[in-house]
Amino acid sequence: MKEYGSIIKGTLEKFRPDFQMKNPVMFVTEIAFIISIFVMFFPSYFDAPSTGVYVSFYLAVAILLFLTLLFSNLSTTLSEEQSKSISASLKKMKTDTNANRVTDHGKETVPSDQLKSGDMVIVSAGEVIPGDGEVVSGSGYVNESNVTGESRPIRKLQGDSVTGSTILQTDELVIRITANPGETYIDKMIEIVEAAVREKTPNEIALSTLLSGLTLIFLMVTASIFALSNFLGFTSNLDILIVLLIALIPTTIGGLMPAIGIAAVNKISQFNVISKSGRAVENAGDVDTIILDKTGTVTMGDREAIRFYPNSGVQETEFMRYSALASLQDNTMEGMSIVKLAREKGVEVSVSDLAGFEFLPFSADTRFSGIKGKDTYIYKGALSTMLKNHKLSDTFIVALCKEISLRGGTALPVVKDGKFVGVIELNDTLKPGIKQRLDLLKKMNIKTIMCTGDDEVTASYFSNLSGIDEYVANSTPVDKFNVVISEKAKQRMVAMVGDGTNDAPALAKADVGMAMNKGTAPAKDAANMIDLDSDPTKLMDVIFIGKQILITRGALTTFSIANDVSKYFVIIPAMFYFIPALGALNILGLENPLTAITSALIFNTIIIPLMVPMAIRGVKYRPSSIAELFRRNILIYGLGGIIVPFLAIKVIYVLLSILGVGW
Repeated sequence: MKEYGSIIKGTLEKFRPDFQMKNPVMFVTEIAFIISIFVMFFPSYFDAPSTGVYVSFYLAVAILLFLTLLFSNLSTTLSEEQSKSISASLKKMKTDTNANRVTDHGKETVPSDQLKSGDMVIVSAGEVIPGDGEVVSGSGYVNESNVTGESRPIRKLQGDSVTGSTILQTDELVIRITANPGETYIDKMIEIVEAAVREKTPNEIALSTLLSGLTLIFLMVTASIFALSNFLGFTSNLDILIVLLIALIPTTIGGLMPAIGIAAVNKISQFNVISKSGRAVENAGDVDTIILDKTGTVTMGDREAIRFYPNSGVQETEFMRYSALASLQDNTMEGMSIVKLAREKGVEVSVSDLAGFEFLPFSADTRFSGIKGKDTYIYKGALSTMLKNHKLSDTFIVALCKEISLRGGTALPVVKDGKFVGVIELNDTLKPGIKQRLDLLKKMNIKTIMCTGDDEVTASYFSNLSGIDEYVANSTPVDKFNVVISEKAKQRMVAMVGDGTNDAPALAKADVGMAMNKGTAPAKDAANMIDLDSDPTKLMDVIFIGKQILITRGALTTFSIANDVSKYFVIIPAMFYFIPALGALNILGLENPLTAITSALIFNTIIIPLMVPMAIRGVKYRPSSIAELFRRNILIYGLGGIIVPFLAIKVIYVLLSILGVGW
């Protein structure tokens, strides 16, 4: 009952003139409603007939105009209630708990809402993570189901970001808090969703301007008819002119337009994606270039070591030991799989073997990882990096890496003290269904570019296998940024996915930047969308939704304007029934003018609530060319928008006549 009360209250509040002024079409409708009330009570003041039949007609016009406004307000309120429910569900995610904050004297227990950015906290198995942060040390599985809906716990390693109110299920983590009170990830999402209720998108603003222009034109036409009638000596009924105006202006799309804009953000949230604005959703609908990462987007991403290839003069056991030592403190899936494979082959290493060594984690700048001692080092990384930065050369290793790449694997050379000691082969596979999804993007004339840190051969292999249009091999975050700049210079709308701090510049520059929830705070701040499931392929779903929103708005606009054409052929002959020449326009054969006009206004009123489900749910989108979409729009919503009103108005007219409600 509380929900219904909120809907009723929100609908009635929107009758305020200051709210209606934001929508010129409905603002004119509200003015017409107010005038119709005055005509109903003071017909003589407006030189309008005051006989019984006309009084009931004036009452019908006032009621129908009121219902038109009511249904328009209701459609907007229903969409807003959806957004409020999303916001409420986000608020339920927040869990206030106590945190074990690290101090100079040990640790202290404080409420989670007192934590500030930079604080260090210790979280043990079974405890709620008290705030957004970054794992400083330790590893463990985190249950993020209350945020993402994913029931499977996610392994968090050093450098990974964590979200407040999620639960650590295993082990212990030391976390550096990265958000102040009120600035957490969930707080920002609540703010974004609530702001999305009020924000107009650029396409909505452009359409609003068009509708305002059409409304002004029809207002001038109606005023001209009033003046012309008086000049010719005919008395024009003001209420009939009001009906003509309301029937001609695009009230259907005018009444549903706010609901469509809000529905865009709501629809994205159903895919577990939070959009920071409706503009981002509509940008997705206009995207014609999408930049994809290979690992985790085009391929499965969980690359595992499957074989060791020692260099000539190096024993296989010796090479496996070097590889395991360089990977022992590497908490990535690749690093752990190397240690696991070496162990399966009988080579064991332990932390004590790393005494005197410093672990160097992989970074986008160095593009290698490994260990370094006083007089020795063992590095593993991209072949191009080893050849260029470490000034190495080995024809056997180069040929071996190329052979691995040709069969779709990833070659990971290992260097010890300035010499190649061998190559580790990592296996990666194409994501199921990715080729079909990329084919759909091609049907929409969307260009795909794959950026990967792999070498030219591997990049070419997966590009051909998946149907990617272009690829950039050996790419760095700077390369991604340059690709965005290059594509935007061609006047193309660009979308990309990222999760690292180094991706932030490209995410910020792209028209649609989607950051992964598991990504770093800078990446999430730079992006205009955040995927709670951290699934890079979700960007394709967002593009489909964006297209659907644009098509829905276009379909409703076409249908609304086509409706106006039909209603023109009903009301004009009814208004000027005394002019024989206009009788040819009365193609429906409606003999009673007032009943015909009322029938047209009834249709104009009821079509809004009938189209609300379509506005909120959206028109079903099938990937196709622009020409095909345009043709389908004209045939279904243009031609249908002309035929449906004729049939409906005729049926309403007959029903009114049968029921004896006619005038």
